[in-house]
Amino acid sequence: MNIRRVSFTHPDAVKLNDQVQAEYASRYDDGEGDATYLDPAMFDPPSGLYLIAYDERDRPVATGGWRGHDEESEEGYLTGDAELKRMYVVEEARGLGLARRILATLEEDARMAGRTRMVLETGDRQPEAVALYTSSGYEPAAKFGYYRHHEASLCFAKSL
Repeated sequence: MNIRRVSFTHPDAVKLNDQVQAEYASRYDDGEGDATYLDPAMFDPPSGLYLIAYDERDRPVATGGWRGHDEESEEGYLTGDAELKRMYVVEEARGLGLARRILATLEEDARMAGRTRMVLETGDRQPEAVALYTSSGYEPAAKFGYYRHHEASLCFAKSL
């Protein structure tokens, strides 16, 4: 596998984002996907990063990114937070450790960028995500972000 830094607007990033949105829509009752506002510039270094993993045939098979938060907000973010977004592995590449590799790369990059805490929001219908994060040292955190008032929302954090 080859993990590459790309723009959030890269055609492969758009393709995988469409796939993860379709998966969110199928897992949750609203059928809409994630409505969190994401400006592509949020993933530009040094205050963010977006990655895609490519298989041996150069097909995009996994993705993930982080975006920085530079001040406390009413949405519950803290100064120095790095927020994971769009972690996703296509179905045929699941179980190969790609999400774990992308997660470790994102954590290291955020740490090197001076971020102090990695945070993420997932949902109660994504047990695979919860298992990945808890086995990677993430602990339940106070709810934050767009879905902080939704019952199905689960928030986690890890000190960097």
